[in-house]
Amino acid sequence: MAYMEVLLSEDVENLGQRGEVVRVRAGYGRNYLLPQGLAIKASAGNKKMIDDHRRSLAKREEKEKRAAQTDAEKLQGLELRFLRRVGESGLLYGSVTSFDVVDALKERGLEVERRRVGLHEHIKQVGDYSVPIKLHRDVTVTIKVEVRGEGEPEVAAEAATEAATEAATEAAQAAPEAIPAAEEPEATADETTGAEEASEE
Repeated sequence: MAYMEVLLSEDVENLGQRGEVVRVRAGYGRNYLLPQGLAIKASAGNKKMIDDHRRSLAKREEKEKRAAQTDAEKLQGLELRFLRRVGESGLLYGSVTSFDVVDALKERGLEVERRRVGLHEHIKQVGDYSVPIKLHRDVTVTIKVEVRGEGEPEVAAEAATEAATEAATEAAQAAPEAIPAAEEPEATADETTGAEEASEE
């Protein structure tokens, strides 16, 4: 089987990283890697071109890494919230996908490619999830994704309002009972005299 050596222009999963020279099957290289711009053919004849290309890739790599670190700072501590209809079994009628995450980030002014979102399976249940965003092979940040059933925030607000109302009612009922206990009636002059006479006897 024929093989060829290529210089990778991009990271290729299960093959190598940008800037590496790897040996691949000739058909795979000619029919996929080269036409897609993922690699250039490596040979003794184009060694100078390969060296120049490698230096160019190194500069691009450094630039992309700095940009990824800047984006990571913007994403740090970010929380996304999705509301979905929930069935009786607790499963969502509409799942949350990497497309949803990308769209939610875009609404916040953050452009992230879908392949960077480490959500390998659709979210199909209510809950809190940690989703990694791989901005660069050396830069990954994790964001929090909250999935709630539609109407949950309103229910929670109503429960909080009812609890506050009950607490206020209990406080109002307890307050009048405490006032009479604090107010002792003053003794009259006759009662005082009677008490003094009893003590003299």
